[in-house]
Amino acid sequence: MVIRMRHTRAHTANRRSHHALKAPTLAVCSNCGAKHRPHHMCLDCGFYKGRMVVDMSAKKKAREERLQAKKEAIQAQTGDYGQTDLAPVEAEKVEEKVEKVEVKEEKKKKEAK
Repeated sequence: MVIRMRHTRAHTANRRSHHALKAPTLAVCSNCGAKHRPHHMCLDCGFYKGRMVVDMSAKKKAREERLQAKKEAIQAQTGDYGQTDLAPVEAEKVEEKVEKVEVKEEKKKKEAK
Protein backbone atom coordinates (compact mmCIF):
# COMPACT_ATOMS: atom_id res chain seq x y z
CA MET A 1 0.00 0.00 0.00
CA VAL A 2 1.31 3.40 -0.93
CA ILE A 3 1.10 6.40 1.38
CA ARG A 4 -0.94 9.00 -0.49
CA MET A 5 -0.27 12.07 1.62
CA ARG A 6 2.91 13.66 2.81
CA HIS A 7 3.71 13.39 6.51
CA THR A 8 4.60 16.65 8.21
CA ARG A 9 7.70 16.83 10.36
CA ALA A 10 5.58 17.04 13.48
CA HIS A 11 3.60 13.89 12.69
CA THR A 12 6.79 12.04 11.77
CA ALA A 13 8.46 13.14 15.00
CA ASN A 14 5.41 12.15 17.04
CA ARG A 15 5.40 8.70 15.48
CA ARG A 16 9.11 8.28 16.14
CA SER A 17 8.88 9.46 19.75
CA HIS A 18 8.45 5.85 20.87
CA HIS A 19 11.50 4.55 18.97
CA ALA A 20 14.00 5.46 21.71
CA LEU A 21 16.15 2.68 23.14
CA LYS A 22 15.65 1.74 26.76
CA ALA A 23 18.32 0.42 29.10
CA PRO A 24 17.77 -3.27 29.90
CA THR A 25 16.66 -4.10 33.41
CA LEU A 26 19.10 -6.41 35.17
CA ALA A 27 18.78 -8.60 38.23
CA VAL A 28 21.59 -9.67 40.56
CA CYS A 29 22.43 -13.37 40.88
CA SER A 30 21.90 -14.66 44.41
CA ASN A 31 24.70 -17.23 43.96
CA CYS A 32 27.61 -15.29 42.44
CA GLY A 33 26.43 -11.66 42.46
CA ALA A 34 26.72 -11.16 38.69
CA LYS A 35 24.07 -9.25 36.76
CA HIS A 36 21.69 -11.15 34.49
CA ARG A 37 18.35 -10.65 32.75
CA PRO A 38 15.36 -11.00 35.07
CA HIS A 39 13.64 -14.43 35.00
CA HIS A 40 16.68 -15.90 33.19
CA MET A 41 19.54 -18.00 34.50
CA CYS A 42 22.87 -16.42 35.35
CA LEU A 43 25.31 -16.77 32.46
CA ASP A 44 28.31 -16.83 34.82
CA CYS A 45 27.35 -19.63 37.21
CA GLY A 46 24.27 -21.28 35.62
CA PHE A 47 21.98 -20.80 38.65
CA TYR A 48 18.34 -19.68 38.60
CA LYS A 49 16.30 -19.09 41.76
CA GLY A 50 18.95 -20.71 43.94
CA ARG A 51 19.30 -23.96 42.00
CA MET A 52 21.72 -25.03 39.27
CA VAL A 53 20.05 -25.14 35.87
CA VAL A 54 23.13 -25.54 33.65
CA ASP A 55 26.55 -26.79 34.73
CA MET A 56 28.66 -23.89 33.45
CA SER A 57 31.95 -25.45 34.59
CA ALA A 58 31.31 -28.42 32.28
CA LYS A 59 30.35 -26.06 29.46
CA LYS A 60 33.55 -24.05 29.92
CA LYS A 61 35.62 -27.24 29.97
CA ALA A 62 33.95 -28.47 26.77
CA ARG A 63 34.58 -25.10 25.13
CA GLU A 64 38.26 -25.20 26.06
CA GLU A 65 38.55 -28.73 24.63
CA ARG A 66 36.81 -27.60 21.43
CA LEU A 67 39.17 -24.63 21.08
CA GLN A 68 42.17 -26.89 21.72
CA ALA A 69 41.02 -29.30 19.00
CA LYS A 70 40.47 -26.35 16.66
CA LYS A 71 43.93 -25.00 17.40
CA GLU A 72 45.50 -28.40 16.69
CA ALA A 73 43.60 -28.67 13.42
CA ILE A 74 44.79 -25.22 12.39
CA GLN A 75 48.37 -26.08 13.27
CA ALA A 76 48.15 -29.30 11.28
CA GLN A 77 46.72 -27.38 8.33
CA THR A 78 49.33 -24.64 8.37
CA GLY A 79 52.27 -26.82 9.40
CA ASP A 80 53.14 -24.79 12.53
CA TYR A 81 54.22 -27.67 14.74
CA GLY A 82 56.82 -25.68 16.70
CA GLN A 83 54.33 -23.45 18.51
CA THR A 84 52.67 -24.75 21.68
CA ASP A 85 50.00 -23.53 24.09
CA LEU A 86 48.34 -20.73 22.12
CA ALA A 87 45.64 -18.78 23.88
CA PRO A 88 42.12 -19.09 22.40
CA VAL A 89 42.35 -15.54 21.06
CA GLU A 90 45.64 -16.34 19.32
CA ALA A 91 44.12 -19.53 17.88
CA GLU A 92 41.33 -17.45 16.36
CA LYS A 93 43.88 -15.02 14.91
CA VAL A 94 45.78 -17.93 13.37
CA GLU A 95 42.53 -19.20 11.87
CA GLU A 96 41.82 -15.76 10.36
CA LYS A 97 45.31 -15.68 8.83
CA VAL A 98 44.79 -19.13 7.33
CA GLU A 99 41.49 -17.99 5.80
CA LYS A 100 43.16 -14.89 4.34
CA VAL A 101 45.93 -16.99 2.81
CA GLU A 102 43.35 -19.36 1.30
CA VAL A 103 41.42 -16.44 -0.20
CA LYS A 104 44.62 -15.03 -1.72
CA GLU A 105 45.49 -18.42 -3.20
CA GLU A 106 42.02 -18.68 -4.74
CA LYS A 107 42.37 -15.21 -6.27
CA LYS A 108 45.74 -16.16 -7.76
CA LYS A 109 44.25 -19.31 -9.26
CA LYS A 110 41.40 -17.33 -10.80
CA GLU A 111 43.82 -14.75 -12.23
CA ALA A 112 46.02 -17.51 -13.69
CA LYS A 113 43.02 -18.96 -15.57
